[in-house]
Amino acid sequence: QVQLVESGGGLVQPGGSLRLSCAASLNIFSMDGVAWYRQAPGKQRELVARITSGGITTYQDSVKGRFTISRDNNKKTAYLQMSSLKPEDTAVYYCNAALRIQSWSTVRDYWGQGTQVTVSS
Repeated sequence: QVQLVESGGGLVQPGGSLRLSCAASLNIFSMDGVAWYRQAPGKQRELVARITSGGITTYQDSVKGRFTISRDNNKKTAYLQMSSLKPEDTAVYYCNAALRIQSWSTVRDYWGQGTQVTVSS
C-alpha cells in the first residue's frame, strides 16, 4: 500500500526556516501535481501552495515571497521551503499528490498524514 510521507516539521522561532519533504513510501512510476495544505487548530484546512508536473507554481497570498514549493522528478519528491516563519504559520501541514504507481496505472490522489509546524519563541 503506497503512502505519502511528509517530513521536516518541528518547532522554530519566528523568522526561522524549515523545509518540508513529501515522498511516496514505495517506488512509484510518477508523481504528478503536488499541493501542500495546512490546518491550524479550530480552522479549516487551507491550500498553501501547488506545483504542477511541469513546475508551474501557485501560492496562497499570505505565504507569497516566504514559501517556495519545488519538486525533484527524479527522486519523486516534493518540497516546501518555508522562510520568515510567523506564529500564524503554526499548523499541521499535509502533502497531497497525484501518483501513478505503475506506468499502466491510473492516476490516484493521495494524502499524507501531516507534519506539525510550530512557530513560537
